[in-house]
Order: sequence, then C-alpha cells, then structure tokens
Amino acid sequence: MTLRPLREDDLDRVDELEHELFGRGAWSRAAYLSELRQPGRYYVAAESDGVVVGYAGIALGQDCEVMTVGVAGSHRGQGIGAALLDDLLGQARAARARHVFLEVRAGNGTAQRLYERAGFLPIGTRPRYYGDEDAVVMRLTLRRGQGDLTAHP
Repeated sequence: MTLRPLREDDLDRVDELEHELFGRGAWSRAAYLSELRQPGRYYVAAESDGVVVGYAGIALGQDCEVMTVGVAGSHRGQGIGAALLDDLLGQARAARARHVFLEVRAGNGTAQRLYERAGFLPIGTRPRYYGDEDAVVMRLTLRRGQGDLTAHP
C-alpha cells in the first residue's frame, strides 16, 4: 500500500467507494472536484496494486477539519485508515495548526477508536448531524495558543 495525492482521475473510484461506505450520505463527484480545487485542502489516496482502496481529506488552517476518511471494506483492518489519518495530521502539523476537529457517526465505534488512538478526544455531539444519527465531535490539540481556553498556565 502506498499513499499519494488524490487526483481528479481517481474520482470514479472514489465515487464507487463513497456509495459503498457512506450510502445516502455519499459526497458527489462534483463535491470532490470542488474540494480538490479549493485552496487549503489536502486529499490523499491509499493505493494497493494500482487501485485506490482508501482516501482522506483535511481542510487546513489554524484549526483544521478532517473532511473524510474512507477505506474499502475489503481492505479494513490493515492499518490503512491509521496511515491516512497520520498523513493528514502530518499536513496539519506542517501548517502549524493548533487543533484538528472532526465529526464521526455516534454508532461508528471502530472509527472513534481509530481517532482516539491518534489522540482525539470527544468534546460534544451534533444531534441528527447525519440525518438519521448523531455525530460525535472530536478534537485533537496539536499545540496550545495564547488565549486558548484549553491551555494550562
């Protein structure tokens, strides 16, 4: 498995995976095109034997937001999700971000454990964020800033 930047020519495969992984909540090809073209976004693909088997994206800034992480069902349990997340967090650190935020389905314990292993902590919920299910909001603090309410004296 190798990681590389996600490209527009990967979007047919991403579209397949979106529907497999997220069903009615799948992003459209147009949404991904917009994301790939937007400044301050970083998207990565995990490739195995020439096929995209996972992808992830982050909005970069002082406070970053993980936009998506997805791994094909046939390739779960191989550390691909952790590798994708680690790559995103490397980009956040390079951007000198203070925090990284994300939302995850309340019922997706596997994803929550992945994020917790990376240092994310739950900080709240968004009721019915996914329409049929609440989201757990999680935050990772990369560095503490002046005036940061979470900073220690």
